[in-house]
Amino acid sequence: MVNPTAIHDVRSTPAFEQLVARRRTFVAWLTLGTLLPYYAFVLVAGFAPGILALKIFPGSVITIGWPVGVALIAGTWVLTGMYVHRANGEFDELTARILAGDA
Repeated sequence: MVNPTAIHDVRSTPAFEQLVARRRTFVAWLTLGTLLPYYAFVLVAGFAPGILALKIFPGSVITIGWPVGVALIAGTWVLTGMYVHRANGEFDELTARILAGDA
């Protein structure tokens, strides 16, 4: 069983508070980086669909909406990769130092 006092001791350290603050800030920026383009895409599709219906080049069957949609999905994967990279590096190192009592 986990000792509640130990949990309180860890949570009250400045290093833990720093870890939580850094992670929250990073996650907030990644969330904005995901949601803003998606909402912009939906708003353009809803209020100005002609923009996404433009052909990439004359005679093409592919509209601008297709590569923009693919870019949104790929961008989400990139942002997820950025989080995983930072979580497995910086955040895990800080967590290990906190648990070891070095921070």
